[in-house]
Amino acid sequence: MNNLRPVGIIGTGKYVPEKILTNSDLEKMVDTNDEWIVSRTGIKERHIAAPDQATSDLAYEAAIKALESAGMTGSDLDLIIVATITPDSSFPSTACILQDRLGAKGAAAFDLSAACSGFVYGLASATSFIQSGMYNNALVIGADCLSRITDYTDRNTCVLFGDGAGAVVVGEVPEGRGFKAFDLGAEGAGGSLLQMEGGGSRLPASAETVENKKHYIYMNGREVFKFAVRVMGTATVEVLRKAGMERTDVDLFVPHQANIRIIQSAMQRLELPEEKVVVNVDKYANTSAASIPLALVEAAEEGRMKAGDTVLMVGFGGGLTWGASVLVW
Repeated sequence: MNNLRPVGIIGTGKYVPEKILTNSDLEKMVDTNDEWIVSRTGIKERHIAAPDQATSDLAYEAAIKALESAGMTGSDLDLIIVATITPDSSFPSTACILQDRLGAKGAAAFDLSAACSGFVYGLASATSFIQSGMYNNALVIGADCLSRITDYTDRNTCVLFGDGAGAVVVGEVPEGRGFKAFDLGAEGAGGSLLQMEGGGSRLPASAETVENKKHYIYMNGREVFKFAVRVMGTATVEVLRKAGMERTDVDLFVPHQANIRIIQSAMQRLELPEEKVVVNVDKYANTSAASIPLALVEAAEEGRMKAGDTVLMVGFGGGLTWGASVLVW
């Protein structure tokens, strides 16, 4: 990868809806409490999309900020990739809706489904397109409205999820900078551990699927937790190996924000101090594909990265999938 055209992030933006759902609010909805939620997940609140907001609306706000950050407009884009599991509709894709709203006429556009790993998958795809010479500038967005598929009568899952969007513009960067390695993978055998069964060609929407709550997130929390702890560790080790780096080279670690205990486990394996780790799960909860870009963009806005810093991103999600990347900022 080091001998190819250097590709990295040249613009960033994020957006979360105004409405905040706190743990205290959830106490009034299901049998749970703030202490239980915080001690097991680290989550204190999450943002919830307004009734008239869809995933494309969240993605659009983040995209506009990313384009402004890059000093670009929609017409400068060659490619738009939206990582999401909650598209506005099955088709047209959320990316095509954004292409129109952003005025990115002629740009290729598609959605990518890899759940919480989707943003890293999207970065790898965009980087490959640009390194090949097919395109020059790409917009990669992780966006989800998980509140639309969350069962707020299920105390085991409703405390975990929120809505948001994070966007980056990917393009050519100075020599020595940019993405150094990716590690993507999947364990399809574990797909049933984290899924939404209804709404597809296997179980199309019907009165029965609605009654049986097949259009909500189902998660086997214990098994997903074990998978997450394992792959967060192995993926980080593997992507650093591919990049020819050691854990001591990492200046900032940006993990998927699903659960503070999973993040702490990865920190311990990498022997990273807290000041090198981005944690915002307390404010946003798990926003699926938006999780890593929200954390990355927030870190950039706070000045936690300077030119030349090595940034490690890693996520896991439904599929089951995982994705990790090493980026020199």
